[in-house]
Amino acid sequence: MVKIREFTERAAVERADLVMFPELAICGYLPADLLDKESFVERAAEVLAEVCALTAGEGRPAILCGTVLPAEGDIGKRVRNVAVLMEDGEVRLAQQKMLLPYYDVFDEQRYFEPAVRQSLAVVKGRPVAITICEDAWNDKSFWEQRNYAVDPIEELMKQWGTLPQTLSGPRLILNISASPYWHCKTEMRRRMIGALAKRHCATVALVNQVGANDSLIFDGDSIVVGPDGEIVAQAGSFVEDLLVVETEPATQIPLGNDKPKEQSQCEDQTEFSWKALVLGTRDYVRKCGFKKAIVGLSGGIDSALVAALAVEALGKENVQGVGMPSEFSSTGSVSDAELLARNLGIGFSIVPIKAVFAEFSGALEPFFAGTPFGLAEENLQPRIRGAILMALSNKTGALVLTTGNKSEMACGYCTLYGDMVGALAVIGDLYKTEVYALSRYANREGEVIPEDTLTKAPSAELRPGQKDTDSLPPYEVLDPILRATIEEYSPAEQIAATQGVDVELVRAVIKLVERSEYKRQQAAPVLKVSKKSFGMGRRFPIAAKHEV
Repeated sequence: MVKIREFTERAAVERADLVMFPELAICGYLPADLLDKESFVERAAEVLAEVCALTAGEGRPAILCGTVLPAEGDIGKRVRNVAVLMEDGEVRLAQQKMLLPYYDVFDEQRYFEPAVRQSLAVVKGRPVAITICEDAWNDKSFWEQRNYAVDPIEELMKQWGTLPQTLSGPRLILNISASPYWHCKTEMRRRMIGALAKRHCATVALVNQVGANDSLIFDGDSIVVGPDGEIVAQAGSFVEDLLVVETEPATQIPLGNDKPKEQSQCEDQTEFSWKALVLGTRDYVRKCGFKKAIVGLSGGIDSALVAALAVEALGKENVQGVGMPSEFSSTGSVSDAELLARNLGIGFSIVPIKAVFAEFSGALEPFFAGTPFGLAEENLQPRIRGAILMALSNKTGALVLTTGNKSEMACGYCTLYGDMVGALAVIGDLYKTEVYALSRYANREGEVIPEDTLTKAPSAELRPGQKDTDSLPPYEVLDPILRATIEEYSPAEQIAATQGVDVELVRAVIKLVERSEYKRQQAAPVLKVSKKSFGMGRRFPIAAKHEV
């Protein structure tokens, strides 16, 4: 409510006729099973009344804002996802969302009653078509394959021809969205809205949510597109923004904003991933009621990148690094971690685990006697480290950020209750090769991540001379295989033929992915930046047998 009031007042100063806020702005997207709590829905109604009051009085802008309202139908759903138009202190229209997505991270059909019909609205004497997010994502001229049989915008445009002469004028489509970010989503969204505007010869204004809720990151990038399909004005990426635009005459002029930026076929994934993960980390930590974070620093590239992201998200004074060397840790690993901490300006402490490991080994000697040093001893080390990190978290009130990447999580090259311990998997949706690219981006203005960290061979350092390639293919070979199987569900034979690798290697990688499902379902929430991340958008059974 604070931000809605703040931006409404700013819009009033700009003498705006209408100020738009995103989908479910009042209660947040997506509230999930909070929607089943009557008190939650009642509180949303109370806040809606407060928002409506902001429109009362001479010269006040109308407000279009997303919220949840009780259902009106008899299909067993409790609530509706609505865009509420308020003007002169009154609710003029509650436009109900018609298309409820049910793919990837979306599960709106679980909660919401879909609209049966929609109607044009009038704002300050001008007709407008009001839609909510997915209702604009079913244009038959843009999508080769559509998810729904109906197109709400097409139906609304048919109503335009029935308007009385007094309401005739340029077409204006308003869309309030909570559209999460993933690679290339921003450019695809822009092209889709451009095609929609051209098809209906309309000006389209889309306002998108900014911020992060759990695993989902919302990039903003709100845009206004003219009837020619070209961007008239565009808000910032991953930042809150106020975009003031004159929609008449047809050649609109953005007010108080720079010239719209040119877009490539796909945005710079490295830069956008950095911004997304910084925003995701900041919002997760703060929305969970914390201020500080702890990162276990091994001297490796993964923990270095997580620490660099955390510093930008939370400030160096709120990030604590902890080194936990064992008898297998190289001298360079400790010195690299120390140098990283100095470069970042964060606190750094060393808690050696050699003695603790010896105590555990002694206690387990009756059970381990006569067996060679192996996986049990290797996994014991990260589990000791995990216990130390969580003890420090409990004592200091700082959240532990896990440091595992997508390649490791995919193949199970991680330890449950060990290096997987923590509250948030910051880079859990970055393949190892992407970790290197983002780490180089972190050094764009000078060395933050030490050069030795970037160049040395990756290793878990759980036994003498260990290298990641002892257990996994080189990451430049592994990552394309993982992307094809995780994000495209491509069969082994197709992956092998396309990438020029042995099919048996591909099958071995796919088996690793399938066998590691039980680990991933016990992992910390992963910040989503790819088309298909580990989490609620990728659902596989744990106890299953499938021939590759």
